[in-house]
Amino acid sequence: MSGKIIVSGVSLILVVGVAIGVVVVVNKKDSSDPQVASHQKSVNAMCQGTEDPKLCHDTLKNVKADNASDPKVYIAAAVETTVKSVIEALNMSDRLTVKHSEQNNTGLKMALEDCKDLIEFALDSIEASVNLVRDNNLQNLHDRSPDFRNWLSAIISYQQSCMDGFDSGKEGEEKIKEELHTQSLDQMGKLTGIILDIVTNLANILKSFDLKLELNPASRRLLEVDSEGFPTWLSAADRKLLAKAQQGDAPPPNAVVAKDGSGQFKTVKQAIDSYPKDNKGRFVIYVKAGTYDEYITVPKKSENILLYGDGPTKTIITGNKNFVDGVKTMQTATFANTAPGFIAKSIAFENTAGPSKHQAVAFRNQGDMSAFFDCAMRGYQDTLYVHANRQFYRNCEISGTIDFIFGASATLIQNSRIIVRMPDPKQFNTVTADGTKQKNMATGIVLQNCEIVPEQALFPSRLQIKSYLGRPWKDYSRTVVMESNIGDLIQPEGWTPWDGNLYLDTLYYAEYANTGPGSNVQGRVKWKGYHPNIAKNEAQQFTAGEFLKGGTSGNADDWLKATGVPYAIGFTK
Repeated sequence: MSGKIIVSGVSLILVVGVAIGVVVVVNKKDSSDPQVASHQKSVNAMCQGTEDPKLCHDTLKNVKADNASDPKVYIAAAVETTVKSVIEALNMSDRLTVKHSEQNNTGLKMALEDCKDLIEFALDSIEASVNLVRDNNLQNLHDRSPDFRNWLSAIISYQQSCMDGFDSGKEGEEKIKEELHTQSLDQMGKLTGIILDIVTNLANILKSFDLKLELNPASRRLLEVDSEGFPTWLSAADRKLLAKAQQGDAPPPNAVVAKDGSGQFKTVKQAIDSYPKDNKGRFVIYVKAGTYDEYITVPKKSENILLYGDGPTKTIITGNKNFVDGVKTMQTATFANTAPGFIAKSIAFENTAGPSKHQAVAFRNQGDMSAFFDCAMRGYQDTLYVHANRQFYRNCEISGTIDFIFGASATLIQNSRIIVRMPDPKQFNTVTADGTKQKNMATGIVLQNCEIVPEQALFPSRLQIKSYLGRPWKDYSRTVVMESNIGDLIQPEGWTPWDGNLYLDTLYYAEYANTGPGSNVQGRVKWKGYHPNIAKNEAQQFTAGEFLKGGTSGNADDWLKATGVPYAIGFTK
């Protein structure tokens, strides 16, 4: 495994360094040299908006290019340095996994296994970034910045998930966590953050280099929808497929699952595993009515799966793995998707472990450009793990108790029913727990035109049991509730701390145009990071057209083309 990692890493570094023409040298010239002065000016321009200017300068100071006025050369150099850091982290994780493979410590083994998987996903994201920089000029690089920022944000999400997987209170795990952090993962996160800051500030950087680009491309095909709510540039095949699905006509499946043996497969996992090696286009799986008690992971290579059932009350995938029984949070998921382009429709995913079992995920999703329509995610604590990348949910039902929508992704939940359940005694409810770790991550949780209500069991005691819209899991936790109907179960203060005053100044919580008895912001928290009744132009950035940008406008890479799920592109009211 280690050898394979090293070869992959060298290939990536060569792609960045040779194809783009970056040369790293030790520059000993005097600063009075015009070329050196020009280089220093360029580095200052690149690092002007970063959170860690010293690390940025250290990363870029030894770059020498034929043209010191080309910002792409510096971006490429930063990417190259980050590639090396991801490879180092992956090799470190691999060594630790081998080193501790004989130990009788199930929790540690699970954490290391998760960590290695996560860093491999980080390698995929940095490889996508490498290809983007290599294959595009500055204009295209600017236009594709939403993709760039998404991939970099995902790397930081994976890095944090690796660290969170180790239990500080358990023997052996704290030591390994610290070893990974200090020897590789901390640097990987910081270097990724430098590129993320640069890409986020790219428009200002280009001005500093006196480069004039078209910063508002004329093409807006990504945002256009027809009278039925479909993107106007959907392919004829996808449009026909989705139209049939909405009319109740089943799209022609590649695989049929039925417990009674009337399909090709009796389990959902078997159907997922049947995904062809060289599949092109949509792979459609129809799951007939029934309760399927199984654990499923869609591998990252199984792209563009459409999984649909007979409705979320009829087709149910269920499980009950949980943290109290010794399973790490990531591995508690009944269903996990790691592939891009995944669509689920008319199906339910649940974890029945109950509130006393703590973390128990029903659905974990890190598939970029994934969409869910008419689905249910039912659980208690940590029901829906919106792990990383861009995700869209429409007409769904999501239920739980503590942090039941959580993760570090760009997630928009639209026209959905958010159901708060009865917790254990002495517990309280929090709808969201966003894990945005760094300021410029393109991540956050947005609830738009949703209904936040108590389940029937909670209703009689909904005013006594405390329920909140969310709490800050990480430093820059970002959550927006807008155009939604908030029930009276939500406490007047609206939001609750994670731990004392932690992150209250750096988080971003906002509300816009909400209705219902729980929407009164007069009694809300007085934190620096909380913004009641934000202006419309500020709320605009959290609508689908802005928050879920991605792909090159108007071609097959535009991710909404791959979903076909109806959506409101802007405000709903």
